[in-house]
Amino acid sequence: MEINWDSLHKSAKEIMQKAYAPYSNFKVGVAALVDDGRVVVGCNSENASYGVGLCAECGLISSLTATGGGRLIAVVCVDGDGNFLSPCGRCRQLLFEHGGNEMLLMTPDGPKPMSYILPWAFGPEDLNK
Repeated sequence: MEINWDSLHKSAKEIMQKAYAPYSNFKVGVAALVDDGRVVVGCNSENASYGVGLCAECGLISSLTATGGGRLIAVVCVDGDGNFLSPCGRCRQLLFEHGGNEMLLMTPDGPKPMSYILPWAFGPEDLNK
């Protein structure tokens, strides 16, 4: 499947504008290509009880499952200026769960596989060991 990185970057920047970040003023947007050709998006949503805010990737995974599931192929995450952003550890785990080692994440150095972003990841197959 061909990945249109420019289109994913544009979608991430557009959804970032809808982020709810009144406390940190750190807006985040994320867009992903799904194995069936869909593009799903998410943005962060903060809360006055800081610890219960939702990362953009949480919204992306919710959108993925709510619209039929599938596997993530490629992901672009951006900050409020549209610069590529690395997901936090929790969100790397969420992305891995739905994209595996082969999923690509855009970085300032170009696309990198999830196995590079989250080496030795723990997944569902590890639960039976």
